Amino acid sequence: MADLKGRSEDLKDKVVGEGKEAYGKATGDKSKEVEGKAQSLGADIKEKVRDLGDDIKEGFEDVKDKLSKKDK
Repeated sequence: MADLKGRSEDLKDKVVGEGKEAYGKATGDKSKEVEGKAQSLGADIKEKVRDLGDDIKEGFEDVKDKLSKKDK
């Protein structure tokens, strides 16, 4: 969770996207509904990519620690 600013932007995009989607459904504005869905989905994808990046970094650190212990 190193990138707190990026994660907060993703959360903002998700909330705004869900709001646009709800507005579009309520008013019958299909383009606004689709725009909201896309924005929300984009935020979900960015969140998953950030999680994957964090997992890779943690895995790399674990391997690095194990290798440094072997050298001692």
